[in-house]
Amino acid sequence: MIDSFLASLPIEMFQYGFMRNAFLASVLIAPLFALLGTMAVNNRMAFFSDALGHSAFTGIALGVLLGMDEPLLSMLAFGIFLGLAITKVKNAAPLSSDTVISVFSSTAMALGIVVLTGQGGFAKYSVYLVGDILTVTQGDIALLVIALIVFAIAWGFLYQKLLLVSVNRTLAASRGVRVVLVENIFVVMVAVAVMISIRMIGILMINSLLILPAAAARNVTGSVASYHRMAVLFSLLSSIGGLWMAFAFGTSAGAAMVLSAAVIFFLSYLYGTLRKA
Repeated sequence: MIDSFLASLPIEMFQYGFMRNAFLASVLIAPLFALLGTMAVNNRMAFFSDALGHSAFTGIALGVLLGMDEPLLSMLAFGIFLGLAITKVKNAAPLSSDTVISVFSSTAMALGIVVLTGQGGFAKYSVYLVGDILTVTQGDIALLVIALIVFAIAWGFLYQKLLLVSVNRTLAASRGVRVVLVENIFVVMVAVAVMISIRMIGILMINSLLILPAAAARNVTGSVASYHRMAVLFSLLSSIGGLWMAFAFGTSAGAAMVLSAAVIFFLSYLYGTLRKA
């Protein structure tokens, strides 16, 4: 029904089935990334999704070693494992968060590249570096719909606890919040969102698309509710605007989305600076 409606619109890019699929995927990814991005920014975890993105190569390599034609399951398994491992070490080790994340990120990517090049399959999977949302299928869209519904429900239950943990872990624990469990659930949510989207957005781009809309929203809002609304709006604008740019100029859709998000961020930063002056 939605596909037929889009096809009936007098918009050139909607006359192509692959562009309609890409548009639907963009609209589904945007709120998913925006909500997760707000909490990642609150918790100073901007590089966390980057580490998970880099770990996709190791997940792919595991899939190759196991003879899997579709590496999504192995990517999900390894991404969740790495996310939980980073959280565990980050909370236990006397090191800064960015140091721990950097160690895991570089190790995971190097391991994946070593295995894939040794198996002679790196060229085949190099498309994951930049992604290609124009190849999204109806199955991918269905998966994104399910993920968005599940994440929205989980977000409703966990948001207040996540917010309290991001403000003060000790205070959260004193209020009866199971801090480690809440953090681990959030990590799993980010890992799943990154892995199911990475073939569409790309390893090199996905962290920026997760963080930039949330960071832009933080520049111009003063309340939690408006922060989330603006993050979703900015994410939608950057995703749809980037997709249109990719269609109009024949560029990479993932990169165009990130550039759109970057423009919105700088404009929001300028607006926020002028408003405070």
